[in-house]
Amino acid sequence: MDSFLIRGGVPLRGTVEISGSKNAALPIMAATLLTSEPCVIHRLPDLSDTRFMVQILQSLGASATLEKGTLRVQARRIKGYADYELVRKMRGSICIAGPLLGRLKRARISLPGGCIIGARPINLHLKGFAALGAAIRIEGGYVEATARKIKGASVFLGGRAGPTVLGTANVMMAAALGEGITVIESAACEPEVMDLAVFLNSMGARIEGAGSPTITIHGVRQLHGAEHEVIPDRIETATFAIAAAATSGDITLRGARAEHLRAVLDKLQEANVAVDRNGSELRVRRRGRLKPVDVTTLPYSGFPTDVQAQMMALLALAPGISIITERIFESRFMHVSELARLGAEIEIEGPSAIVKGGKKLSGAPVMASDLRASAALVIAGLAASGVTQVNRIYHLDRGYEQMDRKLRDLGARIQRVEES
Repeated sequence: MDSFLIRGGVPLRGTVEISGSKNAALPIMAATLLTSEPCVIHRLPDLSDTRFMVQILQSLGASATLEKGTLRVQARRIKGYADYELVRKMRGSICIAGPLLGRLKRARISLPGGCIIGARPINLHLKGFAALGAAIRIEGGYVEATARKIKGASVFLGGRAGPTVLGTANVMMAAALGEGITVIESAACEPEVMDLAVFLNSMGARIEGAGSPTITIHGVRQLHGAEHEVIPDRIETATFAIAAAATSGDITLRGARAEHLRAVLDKLQEANVAVDRNGSELRVRRRGRLKPVDVTTLPYSGFPTDVQAQMMALLALAPGISIITERIFESRFMHVSELARLGAEIEIEGPSAIVKGGKKLSGAPVMASDLRASAALVIAGLAASGVTQVNRIYHLDRGYEQMDRKLRDLGARIQRVEES
């Protein structure tokens, strides 16, 4: 397994180009299964997850090639079941179920995998499919949904931790080729859901209200091919912004969308970090001494759970006490013990982490437990004195395109160590 070696203490300076959004790309890639006509998707990030999805599309019978950020797909003839080993490795692969059910009226996929950050059941996906008229069966590690026809219905997708993003996407895609009108109540409002709706509408779907808690889908008989550009990755944007603040740096984020990050930018400014917007560029720099802040993760447009770990690394540097409360995933504090190896002082009390910031961080070997925890450890290593080795960075490669190269371009002393 590869690792990163980081020699910290260097302020990051310069400009970084933000890649396309992984969380938007995967459902959009899956949506190409809804038509037999060619589709072209631009600004796809080069990640292990997007490469996995290309393999899944191919295993279903589609012609799919990804080159220099552009995906070309034609799903002329497809089958209703996906390769077990491919699907189980990546949670985002569950989003192929909606297109398969919508187009073929059947879908059989393995229960998906992904990062270990707490329970992420697919019961709301299945609830939505059942409301559309599908019969659901779970057996032998597979989920199977079959329907004689997809019929419009009213579907409530609110869960214990809020709306389901991929569940909203799945029901939206299944209903696009259904009969009648489907209304999703308590729909996820994330920009990634909005981007999927834009793509589906460009294919001929009739979807209204994406980005609000109520989405209305008017079923159509068929969809056609389309061309689309994926939105910028708001989590990558936030990660580099926090890295700038943690290293006392000065970074310009090119191709970012500040409107997708209001909660994060607000907390950065509260922590005494300057954020200046100029069109699609964001300039982020430290004003001076960091200040402690309290953060609670919430569904969009609240503070994203996918930025919680990175923010914790920053607040470990801020003198005073910060409280971070996790309301989305119950096991998303696995990075705390690894940050402690670098000198951070953090205590867990129920769903909250008490960060006693201002301690000097020093390099040490650390182990990444999931995608965003990996990013947090990289940020902490960049701010620490000495050498930090971040192991198991295959997690990072799932969600950040060439992170080590981008950081080196900003002046970071970071290298990838390939292990045989």
